[in-house]
Parts: sequence; C-alpha cells; structure tokens
Amino acid sequence: MAFGKYSRVDGRRSSTSYCSTVTLVVFVALCLVGVWMMTSSSVVPAQNVDLSNQESKSEDIKIEDTKSDVKQQVTENARQFEDNPGDLPEDATKGDSDTHTAQDESTSDVKENTSQSDQTTGNNVKENQEEKTDESDKKKYESEEASKTKSENGGDGKNESGESKQGDGESNPEGGETKTEGGESKTDGQEESKESSEEKKVDSTENENKPETNESSGETKQEDTVNDKIEEKTETNQGKGSEQSSNENEKSETNQDKVSDQSSDENKSDDQAKNQASNEVFPDGAQSEILKETTTQNGAFSTQAVESKNEKEAQQSSSPKDQKEQGGYSWKVCNVTAGPDYIPCLDNWEAIKHLRTTKHYEHRERHCPEEAPTCVVPLPQGYKRSIQWPTSREKIWYYNVPHVKLAEVKGHQNWVKLTGEYLTFPGGGTQFKHGALHYIDFIQDSVPDIAWGKRSRVILDVGCGVASFGGFLFDRDVLTMSLAPKDEHEAQVQFALERGIPAISAVMGTLRLPFPGRVFDVVHCARCRVPWHIEGGKLLLELNRVLRPGGYFVWSATPVYQKLPEDVEIWEAMKTLTKSMCWQLITIKKDKINQVGAAIYQKPSSNECYEKRAQNDPPLCQTSDDPNAAWNVPLQACMHQVPVDPLERGSQWPEQWPPRLEKPPYWLKSSQVGVYGKAAPEDFTTDYDHWKHVVNKSYLNGMGISWSSVRNVMDMRAVYGGFAAALRDMKVWVMNVVPVDSPDTLPIIYERGLFGMYHDWCESFSTYPRSYDLLHADHLFSKLKKRCNLVAVIAEVDRILRPEGKLIVRDNIEIIGEVENMVKSMHWEIRLTYSKDKEGLLCVQKSFWRPTEVETIMSAIA
Repeated sequence: MAFGKYSRVDGRRSSTSYCSTVTLVVFVALCLVGVWMMTSSSVVPAQNVDLSNQESKSEDIKIEDTKSDVKQQVTENARQFEDNPGDLPEDATKGDSDTHTAQDESTSDVKENTSQSDQTTGNNVKENQEEKTDESDKKKYESEEASKTKSENGGDGKNESGESKQGDGESNPEGGETKTEGGESKTDGQEESKESSEEKKVDSTENENKPETNESSGETKQEDTVNDKIEEKTETNQGKGSEQSSNENEKSETNQDKVSDQSSDENKSDDQAKNQASNEVFPDGAQSEILKETTTQNGAFSTQAVESKNEKEAQQSSSPKDQKEQGGYSWKVCNVTAGPDYIPCLDNWEAIKHLRTTKHYEHRERHCPEEAPTCVVPLPQGYKRSIQWPTSREKIWYYNVPHVKLAEVKGHQNWVKLTGEYLTFPGGGTQFKHGALHYIDFIQDSVPDIAWGKRSRVILDVGCGVASFGGFLFDRDVLTMSLAPKDEHEAQVQFALERGIPAISAVMGTLRLPFPGRVFDVVHCARCRVPWHIEGGKLLLELNRVLRPGGYFVWSATPVYQKLPEDVEIWEAMKTLTKSMCWQLITIKKDKINQVGAAIYQKPSSNECYEKRAQNDPPLCQTSDDPNAAWNVPLQACMHQVPVDPLERGSQWPEQWPPRLEKPPYWLKSSQVGVYGKAAPEDFTTDYDHWKHVVNKSYLNGMGISWSSVRNVMDMRAVYGGFAAALRDMKVWVMNVVPVDSPDTLPIIYERGLFGMYHDWCESFSTYPRSYDLLHADHLFSKLKKRCNLVAVIAEVDRILRPEGKLIVRDNIEIIGEVENMVKSMHWEIRLTYSKDKEGLLCVQKSFWRPTEVETIMSAIA
C-alpha cells in the first residue's frame, strides 16, 4: 500500500515536468468538468487543494474512518500484539508521524483521482503541491527506512520494552518479541493480511521516528500506573483474554487521528473494568502488600519512578546480550566435581576433607561454603522436560537422572530399572517388592487407628530410598516428608524428586532435623539401617522429638522378623530402649506376601509413664530446652515432656483431615498477635482467605500457567501455609519453607495437615538441582537483601527450578525490578509484571539457556 503511494507520487512528478508548458484554458475547463463528474462530492476538487486546508482535513478524517473499519476487520483475524498509542497523552498522539500519515494517505488518494487536473494547474498550484509532496516524500522515506531497520532486527515490533508470548502455555524462546512498557510477551508470529502488515509497518516505524515523543509518553504512562496498568505474558489462549487482546490491537492500529484515539480509550477503559472485576491478584485484606490487580492479555506496564536507570534500560532492551550488559550481570557455569548434580552445602569437599571424623555421618551433613556460589549449574546432556504426574511415578527420562548404579544394585528388589530411554519404578522396594500399596494397607490393617488420610496425615519417612512409600501414600491422601543422605544409594533422592515425590537430602548425624518438635503423625523406617540403639538412643530420641504425642513409629526392618545374630542383638537393644522411652509396642505383624514384618510403636500422650520410671534414662530434657529449636542445633540424648496444658500444642490430637486444614489450631490464642498484626486466630483466617482468593482468581486462571505441568511446588516464605492450603485440590505438593529469621509459624503449618522445613536462604537448599516446577516468594527477597548476596540467591533459585519452571515473586517494586533484571540476563521469559503503590508482582519462566563461560568452585572439587 505504501509503495503504491510512492509510485503515484513519482509518476505525478514526472508528468508535472512534461506538462509545465501546457496552459490551454479550454483543456483546463474540460478537465475540471470531468473531475467534477468523476469525484462528485466525496473528493476535494483540485483547485481547492491549496485553498481550503480545513475541508481537506475533514475529508481526510472520513476516508481514514473508512480505512480504520477495514483495518479493524483484518486485525481481528491477525490478533497481533501492538503498542497502544491510546494510552499516550493527547499531545503525544498528535505528533508529526500520526498527523502526516493521515494527511499523506488521504492526499495520495485525492491525487490519484485528480492527476489529469494537476497536469493543467497553474505554476502556483504546482509549486504548492510539490512542496507538500516533498514533505510527504520525506516522511514516507523516513518511515520506510525505519520499517526496514525494524524488519532487519527481527520484525518483532518492539516498543519501549518487554516481550509477549501468545501460545498454548509452553515457552518458545525463539518466537517473536513484542515489548510493552516494562514486561515481556512473545508471539508466535501469526500471519497477517498484506494490507494489515503494511499499515502496521507504517504505524510502528513512524513512532520510531519520534524518540523524544516516545520517551515523554513513557513518562506519562508512568503516572497512569495508579490506574491499574499492568503487563502480562500468558501461556494459554483464553477466550476472553484473546478478545481483549484483539480489542487492544484494534485500538493500536486505528489510532491514526484524534477521533479514533477517543474511541480506543473508551474501549480500553471498558476492558480494564471487566478485567478488574474478574481477575484480582491482590485482594483487599490486612497486609500492606494486599492490593488489587487487573489482568489483561496485552496490558501496558509503566516503568515506576522509583526504579533505577539500569532497570529502565533493561526493560527497553530487546536483546538478552544487551540486557546482561546494561544490568551488569554476567553468569558462568559452575565447574565442580558433582557436575549437573551440584548441591553447594553438601558438595563442599574442602570442608569434608578437614573433618576429624565421619563416624556420625558428618560428611553427609551440611557444610556450606563461606560465600554462596553465584554460578549456575549445567544441565545433563540430553535433558528433557520432566514427565508429568502421575506417569512420572512409574517412569522418568534416563537422561534427566543418568545414574544406573542403583538400578544395577537394587534392580532385583524393584527399586528402579533401566528400560530403554526410561528409568522405571515397579512400585516396590526392599521391604515391599510386590507393591507399595499392598504394604501401606498391611500397616493400616495391623493398626486400624493409624487411619491413613484421616487421623494420620503428615508422615516422615527416614531412609526413603526412591520414596515409593511416600509416592503411593498420595493415593491415601497422606503427605510424606522423605529423607535420605546424598549418595548413600546413588541419586535416590534425585529419583524421588524427578518422579514428583517430596524428598530432601538429609542425614541423621550430629544435628537435629530441620523440623519443629511434635509435628509428624507417623514416622516410618523400612530397612533404613539407622543405628537407633547406639549412644543412648540419640537418633531414636530425635524421632521422639519430632513425633506427635500419641503418634506411631513404624519400624519395618530385619531385626523385627529375622533371627540372624546381629538382628537379634539389635532387636533386644531396641526393646530395652523403647521401653525406657515409654513407647508402647502396639503390634508385631508379618506380611506374608512381601515376607517382611513391622513393629509398630506409639509415643505416650501423657507424662504418667515418665514419672513412674525407676531410672531417669534416657533423661528428660531441661525445661529450658526448646523442642522447636532445630537449625544447626546439636542432638541431645534426652526426651521432652508431653504438654499437659489443654491450650498448649501437643496436648491434643489435631482434628481429622481435611477439617484441620481450614480451622485455626486450638492452641492459637486471641491474646497473641499474628504475623500481620491481628489476633492470631483472626490473622490465620485472614491469611487463608487472602490466598484462596489470590490462587482461585489469579494464579489458576490469570497467570497463563499450565498447571497440568506443575507438580513440585515450593513456598519460599510460607507464613501460615495459606498458599499451599489454597492449592489443596490441585495435584501438586508444596514444600513450605519458613526462613530461620522469620516468625516460627512452621508448627501451625504442620497442625493444619501440611508440611515444610526451616531454612536459611543465604545458603543452598538441601535438594538436587532441577527439583521444583514452581517457586513462590512472597516478600522474601527484600528481607534477604539486607544480609545476603541477592545474586547468589537468584543463582540458587535457578539451581532448584526445572527448565520451563515458574517463579512468582511478590515484593516491593525495587526488588521486582532487580530480580527482573537478573532473570532477564539469564534469558528467562517474563510472563507478567505488575505494580501498584510501590508493591509489585513478577511471574517468570526459566529457560534452557546456560552460559558458555566457566567458573571453577575450588571448594567443590574433590
């Protein structure tokens, strides 16, 4: 279309040069009559072109309105993401580019119909028209050059910043990018009609010819953020969102003059009002961070005034290389002995070499380097996107966890087998070779009061192997915290996590487990080979600390059912120890199918037995000893008394599942002040209502997350566990992490039938790389920045998260900008950013990208 205009202008110029000597009045009169008959009242007569600019402009608007209608119809089919000049102030949209575009197009059509008349006009008319033509040519030439430049840069239609992706919920790092002021959205490059493509090209290039106007308009948009402007990247083509996107595109393309600007703004306001009513990410509530958010398919997000200059430059940049340079972040791959399986605090070989003894498995405990690494862990060769649950429980990709030693050693026991390109898990283990479900039912039949999924909801599985026990307890509505040492059996915990089963790398050595006291309903050990009876029963007493009063210990090991001398010796020692601990042996049962036996003990629910003991051995802990203190606290060979106050935690068994999830624990007192300033029970309820609203109204529907691909979830700052509770109906599990410097709310999380652990995020988490599908960080990074290297924290997030996994960050706007800069430099995909009142939301997706430069971590070289 634009090229046609250029050819007509050139032709008119050449004809003008030939006709400069033609001055016959009769011929002019005949031409004027012919023009009058041809154009009637819809075309401006040639003699009026230089006499009445107002009439010409009026006619231009009519013609442009007609073109806008046609363009709108074409755009509805194309559904391209465009920048929206309707968001700009009126003086910005009335710049040279828009004005001259409208005038040039209408003038071009007039010239086509009046070319013969133009040939006979006088010299004054010709001079005026040539001046206008020269000006038009100049503008069109600049537009064409800018269009060519944009086309050479990828034809992705970038404006100010951000990328947008329109697709089916899967990432496409090679797709086209369309930036909207402060976020990223990627399109798959849908085909356009020729007319729509050319007109879009003219609009975008003319805006690029106005750097000063774009800059000022960006600043004006900044003020509009108060009116709930957002930017979002979605994975799914939602029907409603697509309509909104189409409306946004139509507004962008029809913003050629003042009339269409007003129409677009009205439509945009209607769309945003609808979205605000249907999608709220920050519902009203007690917390200062609870705000309201609108979510649209192609909303505009303004850079905030408080954000740094580097943040603005990074958002305006379309190249990951430029983003890295401007943001000042340079990433390298960790060169370590553990390679793709690197866990910084468990692979500190420098510290391990200096241990005086490994008698108590000190070499399997955490030894974090003095400085947390800032490099990223490489991917295993041939790594693929993890198989989805529940299929993953049965098989995983071999190349994701390319270890076969366990399959060779334990294959005959149905732990794991290599089958082609898969590692398969027959559902058994050493103690249940004929299936975990049968074994689980065997335990229930032995002690019906265990009541899986009702009375017993949260389980600790010590020495879990590949965690098939916990994996199949999901079928009984039970959550299992599985733990085993790293490399005791090669990659056992890594297998569990890849399968979609909760697990951590941990060992019962010299320190307490990272859990509060009196929280697990059942503790299970199937041939875990832990020497419970030695050193005064120190390890078994640690289980006593974390086991709820009235809870069960299921010990399914060879000393229970075999008569070898070593087994008999261990059994006798365990009988003495458990009796002195006042554990009651409920039953000893043998499973005839699996040919194994289980001894099931129950912890006392009162102190009566303790008081009647002839000897105080094991001794009772001092009253000053806090059973909830668990972070780097040495083990002690003592027992904590059972709480007797009816309002103290542990004096009563929680309500059965699932009612226990929603009700404030009985021991939360109204006199206590909660985390958010209200009375503790009310604070609990407010938090739960808040997260239910956020999850249902936004996270499940408005973030573009394909939840069928999400299985392993971590809430990095869990507070009351409201986020995990809101996901209860999803086929996911949530590791609730309570930072060691936050209020100790982890007992509340366990009380409501969820699980989690303590952790210091200035150190690495005790899990293998690529363990989680989704990480959720609510006002965590702003707290960590005060005492941690935030770059190291983001490197840890990258280590934990699977490729194509999601990170959701809620924090102040400065932190949102800083985190966004860092993940952009790692080529992550920005799915959504939003801010209001200095609070922000960021949703990003990790990519498969790895740096080419290498950094050797000397402490991790064996």
